[in-house]
Amino acid sequence: MLNMVRIDRASPGVFHNGDRGEAARRYVVAGHDVTAPKLPPGLHLVATPIGNLHDVTLRALETLAGADVIACEDTRVTGKLTVRYGISTSLTPYHDHNAATARPKLLRRLAEGAAIVLVSDAGTPLVSDPGYKLVRAAIEHGHAVTALPGPSAVLAAMMIAGLPTDRFLFDGYLPAKRGQRRARIAELAGIPATLVLFETGPRLADALADLADQLGPRDASICRELTKLHEEVRRGDLVALAAVAAQAAPPPGEIVIVVAPPAIDQDRSSPDEVEALLRDALARVSVREAVAEVAAVARLPRRDIYRRALALKDKR
Repeated sequence: MLNMVRIDRASPGVFHNGDRGEAARRYVVAGHDVTAPKLPPGLHLVATPIGNLHDVTLRALETLAGADVIACEDTRVTGKLTVRYGISTSLTPYHDHNAATARPKLLRRLAEGAAIVLVSDAGTPLVSDPGYKLVRAAIEHGHAVTALPGPSAVLAAMMIAGLPTDRFLFDGYLPAKRGQRRARIAELAGIPATLVLFETGPRLADALADLADQLGPRDASICRELTKLHEEVRRGDLVALAAVAAQAAPPPGEIVIVVAPPAIDQDRSSPDEVEALLRDALARVSVREAVAEVAAVARLPRRDIYRRALALKDKR
């Protein structure tokens, strides 16, 4: 079933909660007061700076100022951005701990014709935050959902890591418990793509140790405090980076780990190795995905890998 919503961006919308006056819809850019137009009803997903407040887009400022309410993870964090640009739109918390109770209230406001902005503490909403369920519910109720692209820690780290960017997998935070973390790394080990992971300072050394142990000396980059005053990027192989992290104090700030894809082993194109790779992949993913994964690693035509995959499934 297709869920289609027409978004009329020229429509001023109708607000049953009380329209915010023109004076309340102002924001400041380079010392100049600007009046934002009324925002159309619906849910607006706005990417906000990951560090440097100058990275906010003009469209984001206009949307934040023109909304009825801004739903955010931490009102104190988002408040720094709104104060910086003279935006008076009210803030309401929406995070992992209150989402179950806050979501119905936001949906009621959407039903009344409100324009609601959803932001995360930093970067693009729905990337490692609870926004997905609100977006899904808004779509199911027929409300317009609009995305305003902008800053992203994932893409910023990819840009400066110096590693392949043609294919990458973002896997969020690795599990905190060692056994679960090692199991997750084992799942990621054979994926023929650059890996992008989030991590916290206190867990960085342990995560790097497990990554080095299971993935070997792959090239990697540790990106910290991106776009901020003390931005830091460390590049090297995982073994060397893990050794440095083990001797250093846990670093502050947000951290992104970027890991190079596995090296292609020419010897792995032997029939026995291909079969072993296929068995492992078929236990995790669909036939189509398994064929694509093994073909990329073994450097063999997909049609040949597909025939072998079907033969293995028949044996099973």
